[in-house]
Amino acid sequence: MRILFVAAPLIGHLYPMIPLAEALRAAGNDVLVASGGDAAARPPAGFPVEDVVGPFNFGRIALGTMLSRPRLLVRELAGRAGTDAVGHIFGAVNDRFLGATTELVGRWRPDVVVHEPLAGAGAVAAARHDVPTVLHGNTLFDDALLLTVTTAKMRPRIDVPASGAVLRISPDSLVPGASGQPMRPVGYGGGATLPSSLREPASRPRILVSHSTIVGPGSTAVLDRIVRLAPSVDAEFVLIRAADRLAGRTLPPNVRAIGWAPLPEALETASAIVHHGGAGTIFAALAAGVPQLVTPGPGDRAHNAHLVAARGAGLAVPMKRIDADAVRRLVEDPSLRAASAEVATEIAAMPAPTEIAATVFAKFA
Repeated sequence: MRILFVAAPLIGHLYPMIPLAEALRAAGNDVLVASGGDAAARPPAGFPVEDVVGPFNFGRIALGTMLSRPRLLVRELAGRAGTDAVGHIFGAVNDRFLGATTELVGRWRPDVVVHEPLAGAGAVAAARHDVPTVLHGNTLFDDALLLTVTTAKMRPRIDVPASGAVLRISPDSLVPGASGQPMRPVGYGGGATLPSSLREPASRPRILVSHSTIVGPGSTAVLDRIVRLAPSVDAEFVLIRAADRLAGRTLPPNVRAIGWAPLPEALETASAIVHHGGAGTIFAALAAGVPQLVTPGPGDRAHNAHLVAARGAGLAVPMKRIDADAVRRLVEDPSLRAASAEVATEIAAMPAPTEIAATVFAKFA
């Protein structure tokens, strides 16, 4: 079969789909990826990527969309907008690549289009050519609802047929009642290589620190916060994707900054992780059974942080309230590690992408 994967032009939206794409390719299918932005600039290893977006600035589109809705903008920046703002923002984003995606579906003629919930252009383009779709979840929301609110704000509006299948990667204990066929979330490191020093266990707790791949105000603030408090915590801090950001800066002895690294592999020797609340990072930490300190923030990040804290698998701590005590609790509280291990066991029992490739996709052959 020919299978087209469509993702919004952001790495955090494309990379969670790659394990399934790899499984389908390994099963003998012809797989093509359609996206853009940084997802095209750092394409998944071994996959052809068609840039259907062209020049793209997510921050500019998001801000332009929200400036005409100031009250909604305030709620979105505080992480209290739910799905009210995301439809406006990603409706505008999808308008940018609907035409090119529709042309690609008509030209390449896939048998199935797999798209994520905020890539409604994939669903619309498939519908225009009578191609069945699979909705690949990548969030801690109801993925079908996100697809609906996104396509509702696209121009022009059309009725999108129901997905041929809905795959959800959220474990039941974290998002109770979520619909769709469960599929194990498997991390993808983007083809980066883990430094050899991070493959060996540390002599004291190793705490990873990660920040958003979306550039914007405050996107790397967590790095600065950790650098300031690190000397008062008996732990080793590894700042991921921070080498350029902190170039030339003198860091405390127990802090080091590295470039791109495969997070799933880095988590294998980590005691904890501090991060911005992106869904991909949350799933990677949960699958590894590693406690996490999540900073509630704009968009889905407050929602994500509170879900992790409610499950007991981590802490939700506002950026300005992260201190040495919170970081010490992250690595010393046995209840956090126990809950994280429980979720990791739950995730391990979910069907792997290879199983989904062999079962769910059989009906499209």
